[in-house]
Amino acid sequence: MDDVATKIVDILKKNMKEPSDDIGLETPLSDLDIESLDLAVIVFDIEDTFGIEIPYNANEEVEDFATVGSVVDKVKSIISESNAAA
Repeated sequence: MDDVATKIVDILKKNMKEPSDDIGLETPLSDLDIESLDLAVIVFDIEDTFGIEIPYNANEEVEDFATVGSVVDKVKSIISESNAAA
C-alpha cells in the first residue's frame, strides 16, 4: 500500500469499534462495521489529513465509497485535481 492508502486505513482503524489488522484495498466498507456518525468523523479526518474537501452525494457517488480502495482512489483523484488547479 502507498502512503495515501496507509493513512486512510489508519484513519479507518482509529474510528472503528473493533479495528482489524486485515483491512485491504478490496475490503468493502460495509464489512468494517462503521456507523454513520463514525463515517462522518472519518470523512472529516481524511479531509483534514490531506487538506481536501470530499464532495459527497449519496445518490450519485455510492460506488466511490464501496471499498477501501475506492475511497483511496477518490482521495487521490481529489488531490490530483487540487494540485492541477493550484
